Amino acid sequence: MDLDILRHSCAHVMAQAVKQLWPEVKLGIGPSIEDGFYYDFDRKEPFTEKDLSLIEERMRQIIDNDEPFISERIDRERAREIFIRLHEDYKVELINALPEEEVQIYKTGKDFIDLCRGPHIESTGKIKAFKLLSVAGAYWHGIETNPMLQRIYGTCFETQEELEEYLENLEEAKRRDHRKLAPQLEILNLYPEEAGPGLVFYHPKGAVLRNIIENYLKEKHLLRGYQMVITPHIMAATLWKTSGHYEYYLPNMYTFKIEDREFVLKPMNCPGHILIYKSKIRSYRELPLRLFELGTVYRHEKSGVLHGLLRVRGFTQDDAHIFCMPEQIKSEIIEIIDFVLVTMNDFGFVDLSIELSTRPEKFIGTEEDWQKATQALEDALQQKGLSYKINPQEGAFYGPKIDIKIKDALKREWQCATIQCDFALPARFNLGFIDSRGAVCRPIMLHRVILGSIERFIGVLIEHYAGGLPLWIAPIQVVIIPIKLGLQHWIDKIKILLKEHAIRIKIDDRNLTLEKRIREAETEKIPYLLIVGEREVKSQAVAVRRRGRGDLGAMSPAEFIERLQEEIARKVA
Repeated sequence: MDLDILRHSCAHVMAQAVKQLWPEVKLGIGPSIEDGFYYDFDRKEPFTEKDLSLIEERMRQIIDNDEPFISERIDRERAREIFIRLHEDYKVELINALPEEEVQIYKTGKDFIDLCRGPHIESTGKIKAFKLLSVAGAYWHGIETNPMLQRIYGTCFETQEELEEYLENLEEAKRRDHRKLAPQLEILNLYPEEAGPGLVFYHPKGAVLRNIIENYLKEKHLLRGYQMVITPHIMAATLWKTSGHYEYYLPNMYTFKIEDREFVLKPMNCPGHILIYKSKIRSYRELPLRLFELGTVYRHEKSGVLHGLLRVRGFTQDDAHIFCMPEQIKSEIIEIIDFVLVTMNDFGFVDLSIELSTRPEKFIGTEEDWQKATQALEDALQQKGLSYKINPQEGAFYGPKIDIKIKDALKREWQCATIQCDFALPARFNLGFIDSRGAVCRPIMLHRVILGSIERFIGVLIEHYAGGLPLWIAPIQVVIIPIKLGLQHWIDKIKILLKEHAIRIKIDDRNLTLEKRIREAETEKIPYLLIVGEREVKSQAVAVRRRGRGDLGAMSPAEFIERLQEEIARKVA
């Protein structure tokens, strides 16, 4: 059975149940979505948890009745009259916007009618396992000036076992939620009231974590022939008009004036890298030219879509732009793909999926160049033997793209790496290079990120590992806990040895019980605990505990450091 059709049908049943319970409620839309479905309702009183239980109970009655889904195509004017009579204003608006002379409606039960393209399952009795999950506000058509509706989310599966597994994962996702864990672990926080929404503040541990990730990225990029650059956070609006961002991306850009000249708080890094490329005449011998920046960008996201670290207004990208000759495109794309695969493996993500997004309705450049760019991306994927799916019309306005998604411990997909092939911006900025015969030629531009937004990636890391980060990226790798006072000489020796080997440590010598300090270190998800008492001082050793594995016994400091170094080198998850 098609899961999307099943879920869409379940949304239809939910709407039927709501109308039976509260006939005055007006219906919006109710599609299937990833992992479930929703339906929008216009109701004066907010839906409560008790209401959701009532709706579920009524849905079960409709399902038990095994009512057939009956479709009918009718004249648009007749459909208008039906929904006007039913006082379904939103359905009437949808009908008015349809170009077809005929529309499709679905009926279930004695009197429930819904405007719907379908398809649906044969009858309501085919629905076996469903659950209503939550209620949220949603503007009609997503436009803030439109009425605020109430959106009820639910999910549906073919079997009860699948539903129970999904609900268990939902509960686990709540336990892993980075919005809760990151502040608890003192990694970072957002202060929406004091500083504004969607802006991230890294606490000391978070700054350490981010520096580890950024240093890793710098090292790997330099090894792969990238050159680091830094560009300003603000640039003149004329630059963004040339690039096309001003026309295509203005609602998401922060603009302001300085001395009557308009500026933009940069939402992307590409125009800045283009200016660096244009700073001198380039030879074919310089290509491919790979420019890399840990560039902080700012995007005017609506408050309703902000979500912890996953959707913010200010974030840093591991952004690079590669200027190359046409014959170098495929090999450069393949090299980027390899870079992505190695990097994701280092961070513990081995389950990936790939999508190729093609030309959208609104685009810049020529159709011929778009065809070449799309073919280059596809050729690289095929040469690598990678499976992928096509996302029609989902490319950037300046070029098609490859999106590489990672799956976390709960099998949720996250968008990280992107590779975009761009013939258009080099033309708009009149970029050139001198070829081997002395002729002026135009380079091709590849836009790419590996991790994407560093903030978003940190959020994904926290949830993937439930806060228990691998040793190599843990902000604090070892906590030393002396059992009692008077052991300072041996503690100092251990501390010096660990710091000499760049191990990140803290010493917890507070006047608390040993059990409480151990418990707190485990709550902080610190990978290793070293317990030091008189016995360890006499034997010149440390008692080692590993997060998640318990007591590992006594070791000499040298043995312990060797163990850490091996685990760090292998990037053990």
